[in-house]
Amino acid sequence: MAITAAQLRAARALINMTQDDLATAAEVATKTIATFEAEGRAPRGATVEKLQAALESVGVVFIETDNGAGVILRE
Repeated sequence: MAITAAQLRAARALINMTQDDLATAAEVATKTIATFEAEGRAPRGATVEKLQAALESVGVVFIETDNGAGVILRE
């Protein structure tokens, strides 16, 4: 499942992580995250995978249901 810009924003908010913190954790440019979140234009697949992996490593779970996509925090 490819994560959306809204999921990325929500995931960061859920764990109170800044764009800079996520960029460091995922080893990507802060500008890449800012552009994705603001414009919804997804970066390359490998970059999205790095972002998703960094967030999942701290407990974020990306979900997709019949009603849409979202994020939750693993217990």
